[in-house]
Amino acid sequence: MCFDDSYDALLIMDMETTLLDKQKKRALKKEAHHLKPVVRIGQHGLSEGVVNETKQCLDIHQLIKIHIHEGKREDRVTMGEALAEACDAELVHRIGKNFILFRESKDED
Repeated sequence: MCFDDSYDALLIMDMETTLLDKQKKRALKKEAHHLKPVVRIGQHGLSEGVVNETKQCLDIHQLIKIHIHEGKREDRVTMGEALAEACDAELVHRIGKNFILFRESKDED
């Protein structure tokens, strides 16, 4: 089976984009390794106040670590993903109860 050149070019471009994303995530994980969690989510779960505080922290730091204490593993994963989505941030990595979020700062003109 033979593929045309445009398909091959798209496939190579997609692989390069994925590789860059992996490299960027690796660099962000390395940078976040020493960080302490700046947002802690406890028994009251994900609230509007937690989302607002997370947004403020992301505006200041761009890269933050969050600790989710309550719930089962699946609940924590869902909560971390929901928080990332609510803050327009990228979930870089999660390990145990800690989640790393990244959002590029918005340039003010």
